[in-house]
Amino acid sequence: LVDRPESSPLDAKTLRDVLSHHVGGLTSEGEGRYFLISALHKAVRGSDCQAALYWLARLFTAGEDPLYVARRLIRMSVEDVGLADPQALTVSLNAQECYRAIGSPEGELALAEAVVYLALAPKSAAAYVAFDKARATALETAHLMPPAHILNAPTRWMKGQGFAQGYQWDHE
Repeated sequence: LVDRPESSPLDAKTLRDVLSHHVGGLTSEGEGRYFLISALHKAVRGSDCQAALYWLARLFTAGEDPLYVARRLIRMSVEDVGLADPQALTVSLNAQECYRAIGSPEGELALAEAVVYLALAPKSAAAYVAFDKARATALETAHLMPPAHILNAPTRWMKGQGFAQGYQWDHE
């Protein structure tokens, strides 16, 4: 962090430089990492490209693992951009793969490009909200069998029980 000889005294400027990197505990460890990733997520969700790049840079400055950031970008792709721009998921996955291929610091640029893309993309949480509702309904109805008419009937007994009765193949 600070380039100084081990034996030199710690002056006010050096101390300020060191402390400026850890203000408020915003490091890649502990609760601070979640504050930073939350700030990035909110900037992307709010389509604020400049703020998103700033929070991304803060994450890297704090020492956050770029693959953790990539994983969170993938989540933003499906949670916030969603069906408004399905290509966002591909962009985020490609950025993650690029980072894996070339590492830091060059691979961080791929993540920055993904952040810009996500921030500027149209947003839709429709699939996210619909899936949450489907999951809640599935938990409430997990004890129920699927309707017999949509199940295959490979045996005579199943046919006798009404399995597949009245089913029409959708392609017809």
